[in-house]
Amino acid sequence: MAAPSIVLFRRDLRVADNPALTAAMQAGPAVALYVLDDDADGRPLGGAARWWLHHALERLGGRLAALGVPLVLRRGGQNEQAMAVAESVRAGGLYWNRRYTPWGVRADTELKASAKEIGLKAESFAANYLCEPWQVQTKQGGWFKVFTPYYKATLALGEPSAPLPVPAAQRAPALDPASDRLADWGLLPTKPDWAGGLREAWPAEAGAGEARLAHFLDEAVRKYGTARNRPDLDGTSALSPYLAFGELSPRQIWAATRYAQDADPAKAAGGDSFLREVVWRDFCSNLLYHFPELGERPFQAKFADFPWADDPVALKAWQGGETGYPWIDAGMRQLWHTGWMHNRVRMGVASFLTKHLLLHWQAGEAWFWDTLVDADPAQNIANWQWVAGCGADAAPY
Repeated sequence: MAAPSIVLFRRDLRVADNPALTAAMQAGPAVALYVLDDDADGRPLGGAARWWLHHALERLGGRLAALGVPLVLRRGGQNEQAMAVAESVRAGGLYWNRRYTPWGVRADTELKASAKEIGLKAESFAANYLCEPWQVQTKQGGWFKVFTPYYKATLALGEPSAPLPVPAAQRAPALDPASDRLADWGLLPTKPDWAGGLREAWPAEAGAGEARLAHFLDEAVRKYGTARNRPDLDGTSALSPYLAFGELSPRQIWAATRYAQDADPAKAAGGDSFLREVVWRDFCSNLLYHFPELGERPFQAKFADFPWADDPVALKAWQGGETGYPWIDAGMRQLWHTGWMHNRVRMGVASFLTKHLLLHWQAGEAWFWDTLVDADPAQNIANWQWVAGCGADAAPY
């Protein structure tokens, strides 16, 4: 039997359109590895994201088992654990999908160097965005700081490549590397169990993301361009957590939307508006890649000395949905109950915090990081700066 390959999973918890998994399985028997590393996203996951991760790993484990790929769970430093598992199974290769956060780039560069030092084949792939940050450039060869030109340049590159299918199943390797039990990680809240609303809002079974995408493209996409502005309607895709944890890839969403548009011209305009938001997700990743200090300082330097207020009472009222402004409070309570908030309400509550209460955008970003099931490093930081007026492509008031 050929030497096994290790597939390191991060925010790509899927088996379809996963080039790292496909390449590893083509090389021979494969072992999947997920490491719970508090530094993987630059900071520990928030409570709601940890809840989502538990169920996403359950779903991934079931799908991998059907392909004959065991899922190994470890805690600690991601690189150290990857090298330890590779050594324990005498792996012939290490595969992963690329990250573009500053901490992710550093860690993956170090991992590739460590693998090559011991003669271990190491390959990385583009998988989690439509384009990599260096692919979309200005005519001068620089990077875009405004969205609309970035969007147009992305479209000018042509349609994304087709998503990869689920790899063919293989015989499971005769290996038994040490693995943690998912239940022992304590990702689910118990004392108290505050996740009742999350369980109501988000089905835990496999295929929930694909079902939500199909539901959205069946009807809601027709009116997406206008209905997305109405928080009282089920007019958005609600796919953000599946994208955040990589249970669906942007190429899968793009291909499915194009198929729906081709089948029904009435979905053309709404589909284009929806795909524009998928490109916005790329844009946020692009910003953090090229401006790695985005989480620590304002994108627009003139806001560096802005006199933010210090008002813990007001912050607590905002967090708890007790400001006295019904629309703001409804959004914050929805966030606490479901781990999600409508996109227009997110803009409203963020504007209220920064422009009415004059509280620092970082305080809001930290709360969203802890309470959103779709908390994504680049999205969270870039969007908070945008609403605060100090970010890229923002109205500075």
